[in-house]
Formats: sequence, C-alpha cells, structure tokens
Amino acid sequence: MTDALTNSTATPALVPVPTPPDAPAGVPTLYEWLGGIDTLLRLTTLFYSRVPDDPLLGPVFARMSPDHPRHVAQFLGEVLGGPPTYSAELGGDRGGHVRMVSHHLGRMLTEPQRARWVQLLLACADEIALPNDPEFRSAFVAYLEWGTRIAVLNSAPGITEPQSAPMPKWGWGVPGGPYQP
Repeated sequence: MTDALTNSTATPALVPVPTPPDAPAGVPTLYEWLGGIDTLLRLTTLFYSRVPDDPLLGPVFARMSPDHPRHVAQFLGEVLGGPPTYSAELGGDRGGHVRMVSHHLGRMLTEPQRARWVQLLLACADEIALPNDPEFRSAFVAYLEWGTRIAVLNSAPGITEPQSAPMPKWGWGVPGGPYQP
C-alpha cells in the first residue's frame, strides 16, 4: 500500500506538549500580559502583510487564506494562555494542535525560512510595541523558537498527521512572571 497512514516507513508527527506549572496567584498569563487577542491580531496582520514581499517567506505563503492572520493570532493566543478559540473554531474532533500540525505536513520548510519567520515576527512585535520586558520577551521568543522548530520537523517528507495532540501551553518559564521594578 502507498497510503502514508499504512506505510511502515511513515513517521508520526512530533507533538511534544510543554505544560508550564501553575503560575502563582496574581501573575498574568503571557496572553494577558501582551494585551490579548486584539494585540495578537495587530501583530499577525502586520506580519502577514509583509510576508508576500519577503523572498524566503513569500513562496511558502503564496496561497495563504485571508483568514490566516486571524487563525494564527487565535492559535498563539491559546498557546500563551488565552481562550481556546482556535481549538473550538478550527480544531474539529481531533483538536487545534492536530490541525496546526497538519498545516505543516509535507511543506518541507527550511531552517532559513524558519529563522526568517521568527526574525520578521519579532520585528513586527517591536513595531507594534509588544511588551519588551526581558521576562516576557524571553518566554515569547522561547515559544517561537520551539514552535517553529517543531513545524520544520513536522514538515519533512514522510511525516503523518498525529491521531491526537493536546494544545501546548506556554508560560513564563524560568523568570516566573513579568519584571517588577
């Protein structure tokens, strides 16, 4: 059989799921700290308005849906501690993370494309004045690095869609919360 799901050489998608420990009372989620969905929509709208003219990223997103910036904002929001909007609206029976992983299967993303995606997104984050305190930015960049590297791994030939994959949850990490002067 040639069906990827029954091919013995097929590799299931990589879907590790980091789950941060519960934050102490009064510590906002990363989603709350950055300003919620409106801020994420500003970020992804600006970012994806620049992608078509980027020589590395333009070809990757050539057939991007007009809803793509909103979907990415919802996904990031959910991962960073916001409401499960992406999973509820787009996850279907198998969940939002399976849906996001499936978008990357077979795309053969490269390390230069991944690095450029992160670089351009962070430039847009600066432009819209996303919080730039060291604690937030270290957590935000850590997720972008982790998530984009998972996307590259899952874009390789022969990777198959996972049957299930809980949504990753990303927290403050080692700093434990925002900077308090």
